[in-house]
Amino acid sequence: MRVVPLLTATAAILTSLTGLAGLATPATAQAKPADTPHTRPIEVRRDHPDPRVPIVVRKSGEALIDLNASAPGTDWASAGAESAVVSISVDNRYVTDLVVSGSQRLHRQLALGRLTAGVHQLRLHFAVERSAAASKSVAVDTLKVSMYAKGTPDNLVLRYAPVVYGRNIAALGSPYQNATTDTPLIAWHDPAPAATPGHTKLTYSVIWSNEDGGTNTPALMARWGRTTDIEWIYSVEVDANGDRVEGSDTYQAPDHQTLHFTGRYENDHALLQTCTSNNNMCDTVDDPMRFFLSYLPTLPAGEAREYLMDANPWTYEIMAKEMLREGKIEAPSATTPTTPEVSDQRNYLYAVIKKTTQPANAGSSWVGVSLGVRLVSGDTVYLSNHVDPTWSIQRDDPAATTVELPAGTTADDIAEVTAHRVVVGTDTGATVHVTAIKRGFLLGQNYLPQQSFLTWNGDVTLNSTTTSAVLWHR
Repeated sequence: MRVVPLLTATAAILTSLTGLAGLATPATAQAKPADTPHTRPIEVRRDHPDPRVPIVVRKSGEALIDLNASAPGTDWASAGAESAVVSISVDNRYVTDLVVSGSQRLHRQLALGRLTAGVHQLRLHFAVERSAAASKSVAVDTLKVSMYAKGTPDNLVLRYAPVVYGRNIAALGSPYQNATTDTPLIAWHDPAPAATPGHTKLTYSVIWSNEDGGTNTPALMARWGRTTDIEWIYSVEVDANGDRVEGSDTYQAPDHQTLHFTGRYENDHALLQTCTSNNNMCDTVDDPMRFFLSYLPTLPAGEAREYLMDANPWTYEIMAKEMLREGKIEAPSATTPTTPEVSDQRNYLYAVIKKTTQPANAGSSWVGVSLGVRLVSGDTVYLSNHVDPTWSIQRDDPAATTVELPAGTTADDIAEVTAHRVVVGTDTGATVHVTAIKRGFLLGQNYLPQQSFLTWNGDVTLNSTTTSAVLWHR
């Protein structure tokens, strides 16, 4: 195959024939390449010819692309300089957009869909109309394409992974609004046995940088421990031969409905579109932006969904910068730790707790838990729910939450962490067993998670008589 001489990198990328050794890796998945030469950096520039790179595929299958990318001059916190967008094509077939923000190199993994054996051409295009005016170029390096052959578990996961088209609600911005707000960051799948023996149910989920509608920002921090949006988007049942069970696939539709998918497929990939302000899906597509993330990661058993954010710490930086740019952060003052509005997200303890409620919560009345923090400097207990009972943790899955603290608080300033029984509506008499704090960290000055300093295991019982207890103390 002849490669045009306008390339900034011309080395061929030889693809791997094997997938991951295990499916439980939460971070960006790494394949085992048969032979992947190092490539020189590629610069994708505004108003310049598109770099093209040949791909040699030795065996047909589903393809993933790993790369590092940065966009000098962009900043997700700055209006008008949010990001640069690279549109990726294979053999002139538009596959996915990559939204790049900041001058720091970030490792990303995307899907390319089904590729047959032979030589293909990868094309990287600077999407001027989708990119911030301040953006000039995107630097790409360590580019690698990996193949996952039919008959392997990884191929099955990738074969049915959905393609998500962007959001184009006129009231929320341009047709390219996901280049500046609520952008898809990372994705994963959850496998589970289906009701029919030998069948498997695959559920696919996405983490967005935020949601412009839905749960308000302070409640997101209290109840979910972040301001990203995490949603399952598509589910499908496959039989023992790896074929889709007709009529089994569903998606999360507006108002969080579960509807049967009746839209179009690209090979076996369902085509969906983000069509609400809180990132629910529709099964008709008409948006110019397209996101084909890698769904190869999965959650280890017993972990909160935020585990995938912890494994990709850059997601916290994007999360925080979007809040700053969109004016969702209250002005600093001496009272910010006690007001419900969200302050600088570096002021929070980010924790995951594990609990069980007996009897289980159901209905409009329920018993939840809030997390409390007391500092070495005083007796004030800062509560995760900001004294709003409905912002307490209701679910019994491992649950992330945050506790707002005075600006400048460090790990050494925290004296103890407590659990508090919270009644919503009528007291059901439920007993809550708090059994673990799985992690606890603060964000650094760069908005990235610092080392977790807080873990605890035990069994603390909260009931109508004992409504609070110390879980951890220095």
